[in-house]
Amino acid sequence: MPYENLDHPGASGGSSNTGEPSMKMFTIWVLIAQAVGLLAVILTAVWMSVYHGGFSWVPERVFNFHPLFMVIGLVFLYADGILVYRVFRSVKKFRVKVIHASLHILALIFAIVGLKAVFDSHNLSKPPKPNMWSLHSWLGLTCVLLFCLQWVGGLIHFLLPQTPQSYRKMYLPIHQHWGVILFCMTTVTAITGITEKNAFHDDASKLPAWEKLSNTLGFVLGIFCILVVYIVRRAEYQRFYFLL
Repeated sequence: MPYENLDHPGASGGSSNTGEPSMKMFTIWVLIAQAVGLLAVILTAVWMSVYHGGFSWVPERVFNFHPLFMVIGLVFLYADGILVYRVFRSVKKFRVKVIHASLHILALIFAIVGLKAVFDSHNLSKPPKPNMWSLHSWLGLTCVLLFCLQWVGGLIHFLLPQTPQSYRKMYLPIHQHWGVILFCMTTVTAITGITEKNAFHDDASKLPAWEKLSNTLGFVLGIFCILVVYIVRRAEYQRFYFLL
């Protein structure tokens, strides 16, 4: 796909005049996605507060911050940072860039605190538990590191006025495509974390209420990811104009 088409009204056969029915559907899809994303955050909070003892920075409960902050940061806020380029299609692009970068730095802060929570839950236990032993932990740390690189890359190429236009042109499709791929990866990683947490269930012959809730959470996260990718990839929902 040519660079000019990546964020241009005519991309992928779309039209520069987005029809009213399409815009109504766009609004509906965005509202549905927001509702599903908020539901994921609420389900995570209920899962940790009702069934795992609530939130406190003590060894027994500090872990509970981890899933909540990761879902808030690397799923919900990450997705909203992506969607601002569709929701604010007619707003001057520099302002949208600032919103995009701000949401993602906030997402990164939540992710860092979430990582500290899980490391503290292991290190402060008596006896201490090993770190980085599961596939979920490997994927999770990889996601955070890639997210940092993605954010720094965006800052250098799109917010620093000294960056040449030719570099922005080269980097834009990389940033866009890998941003969506990484969002999918963080969602999958969150679902593997739910599976890992459920694996500690002692009696596999029964499905307790907390495990039903966590399974529902995983399902909701998957739906949220699909909705966000759908909205982002629809050509008629792209920006009204192209301006780096």
